Amino acid sequence: MPKRKKGTHSARLATESKKISINGIVQGVGFRPFVYQLAKAHSLTGHVANTSTGVLLNIEGAEQDINAFCRDLEQKAPPLSHITEIVIQSVPPAHYQSFSIIQSQAGTQRFTLISPDMSVCADCIQELFDPQDHRYRYPFINCTNCGPRYTIIDDIPYDRPKTSMRHFRMCPRCQHEYDDPENRRFHAQPNACPDCGPFVALHDSTGAEIPSHDPIAQSISLLKQGCILAIKGLGGFHLAVDAENTQAVHALRKRKHREEKPLAVMSHDLDTIEQFAHISEEEAALLTSPQRPIVLLRKKPNNPLAADISPGNRYVGTMLPYTPLHYLLLRDNFMALVMTSGNLSEEPIAIDNTDALNRLKHIATYFLIHNRDIYLRSDDSVVKHTGNALRFFRRSRGYVPVPVFLKEKVRPVLACGAELKNTICLTKGSFAFLSQHVGDLENLATYAFFKKTIAHLKRILDIRPEIVAFDMHPDYLSTRFAQEQDRMARVPVQHHHAHIAGCMAENKVDAPVIGLSFDGTGYGTDGRIWGGEILLTRYTGFDRLAHLAYVPMPGAAAAIREPWRMAVSYLYQTYGNGLFNLKLPLIQQIEEKKIRVLIAMMEKQVNSPETSSLGRLFDGIAAITGIRYRAAYEGQAAMELEMTASEPTAERYDFDVSSENVLKIKPQPIIEGVVKDIQNGVAVSMISAKFHATLVRLFAEACDRLKKQTGISRVALSGGVFQNSIMLTGLMNRLTGKGFQVLTHEKVPTNDGGIALGQAVIADAICR
Repeated sequence: MPKRKKGTHSARLATESKKISINGIVQGVGFRPFVYQLAKAHSLTGHVANTSTGVLLNIEGAEQDINAFCRDLEQKAPPLSHITEIVIQSVPPAHYQSFSIIQSQAGTQRFTLISPDMSVCADCIQELFDPQDHRYRYPFINCTNCGPRYTIIDDIPYDRPKTSMRHFRMCPRCQHEYDDPENRRFHAQPNACPDCGPFVALHDSTGAEIPSHDPIAQSISLLKQGCILAIKGLGGFHLAVDAENTQAVHALRKRKHREEKPLAVMSHDLDTIEQFAHISEEEAALLTSPQRPIVLLRKKPNNPLAADISPGNRYVGTMLPYTPLHYLLLRDNFMALVMTSGNLSEEPIAIDNTDALNRLKHIATYFLIHNRDIYLRSDDSVVKHTGNALRFFRRSRGYVPVPVFLKEKVRPVLACGAELKNTICLTKGSFAFLSQHVGDLENLATYAFFKKTIAHLKRILDIRPEIVAFDMHPDYLSTRFAQEQDRMARVPVQHHHAHIAGCMAENKVDAPVIGLSFDGTGYGTDGRIWGGEILLTRYTGFDRLAHLAYVPMPGAAAAIREPWRMAVSYLYQTYGNGLFNLKLPLIQQIEEKKIRVLIAMMEKQVNSPETSSLGRLFDGIAAITGIRYRAAYEGQAAMELEMTASEPTAERYDFDVSSENVLKIKPQPIIEGVVKDIQNGVAVSMISAKFHATLVRLFAEACDRLKKQTGISRVALSGGVFQNSIMLTGLMNRLTGKGFQVLTHEKVPTNDGGIALGQAVIADAICR
């Protein structure tokens, strides 16, 4: 028998007592039962509770057992949790006899991180399809590791009475699960079963309920017949049709007034998706992640989906089911369902049953609804894996309200975002909370949602902003809202400055950078429309180092909807009236009278604001090459120009950069090269590839020139143009090859959906 080391027995009997405060995403993710099980495993006594700031626990036991417990606390935490801070204090022992979970504790300070809505987990899916299980085919099955969170919470701490589940009293069986720390449904706030929980019902477009013992089976039958259904999900309604039914897809587009914008689809599993799209390992990981975003996948040729789902696009937005209801609809029934937002064009998605029936009755023939309220709408997130990283096109369900973690603590700021793809941002300490996708602030319905989102986030995060940041554009609804906030310091922020500052913030960089801020529209400090900017950027300000030379934008906003107008502008700046002698598809397709009216507008400077936008140059090239004369949705022409490009090429067009103090990049040599290629019969796919290659080389050389001028070798890329994978990866590779450190967006969208983050950190820096 080995000898016991001297002092070991007495050390083991010695009792330590610790108070541990844990902050982060630690509520609604099974953290307290995890702590309970961990304490029992290490022979510790005490208790654990939710608080208004996180989780608080008291533990007593041998020192080495407490040390082992603290190590496991971080290393073995539940998968949906995210610990940001652990504070350990020694306290006098209370001589606990066991370890327990006690009631939530309220406090004067109210702040805890809230988990996003998560996909139904594998354990729940197994029960869902087990005929012996009490919850067999129950469409609201969930547990501590999955299900709704953000969209059903009304206040903190995250307990059932503060969620939309407060209307459903648990049956004895569910209550036992809820109270049992050994059960995976312990304090799962949405816990329910067929005896006590929400239920689904099928209605027609008049609102009348259709009697049915199985509304889901009947909905499947209706979808197979080609009907359009409005289906209530986790964060709002979807409009659904069979994705293989061309007539149904066409009818959905026509009724929703969504002529050409891509539609998302949902399939049951990866094997099914592989019948119509290519899936890389990285894309498979995104598709199967608990967040379940829409992932942009490259379509396979001659795939069985209706061609109208994503016309003129090499990609199809695809997601896997994330609610039990989705699994019940899809399993063994469809290759894919179109699942597009349940709204009229440009309006927020419907979340309320009555509102959905009123707004969507002219689109959907039937409504599959349920009686669990959605407190805050949350669209599906949209992502793409490109440039060796996750890139957000829309950051919403599954990711919000997880914060962006900042390098330094900042003051409480409300940033109101931009007009298009609006999100808002609230800051507290070293956290920046971007809201879910709000949408385009172009109507009162979206503006009401914008204000509701601000109020809701302020309440559940307990943030009282001292500063309000907003875009400089005087006519944005978000700007008008900010200017009405009398009790906060108001800070206007230039649009492209905010883009670059947001990229800096998510990369935790506070030193100056050379910022490439490329998009379609942004109000400049000179009152013109910017969008092709190279800025020496600090949080407190910027210097404009270079930009695309200004050209008129005939018809102003009409030029965004009709890219042929920008084509005429660029051609006229390059050839004058000689443009009528060019053998171009545009000259043949657009009436000469219309072109001459545009020329007169530009010459007389009537409704023709000047722009330096790179997005508008993409539009112009798309129209000159005959790809797109009129856009059915924002960014369509530029996207189709990208989709048309052939494999990368070393060929490029000439370009002209002035030697002025502020570099001006003149597009005329590029226009001349494109026109020459068209007239020589060069394929449009090659022209597009050469155009992209030209821009990559042009801006890389400009950065090289500016590095010598400023001594700065760090470049940040931001703005909607960098949704273009050719531009993003091309510039990343070329700049890295030239010795630059390249910052890009991986945590927030590069488009205007991420601009509120930049506004927030700029406002904080200016007000220090």
